[in-house]
Amino acid sequence: MNTKKLLNLALEGVDNLGFRLDSLGITSKLNRHNIAAFVMAEQKHLEGEWDSIQAKVDRRRSQFERIAGQVEARADVMFSPIVSRVNRLRTGQ
Repeated sequence: MNTKKLLNLALEGVDNLGFRLDSLGITSKLNRHNIAAFVMAEQKHLEGEWDSIQAKVDRRRSQFERIAGQVEARADVMFSPIVSRVNRLRTGQ
């Protein structure tokens, strides 16, 4: 059974359930349109949450890259005189 048939079967079941509940006077709010609206709203909510998480990850990545760059710059400042002296000693100057 393909997904389209399964989806149609599920929607027919929802419609039948909504019709029976409505005929009993319980509710008229359970139908495929309300369910589709709910699913779409939740999808947008999840997309917003995902975007928020991605923004936080990108921010942390940027902070890490900035700190790593600062550490590398300081290491270069500290070790470049030592490396130049070792190189001079190797070449015999």
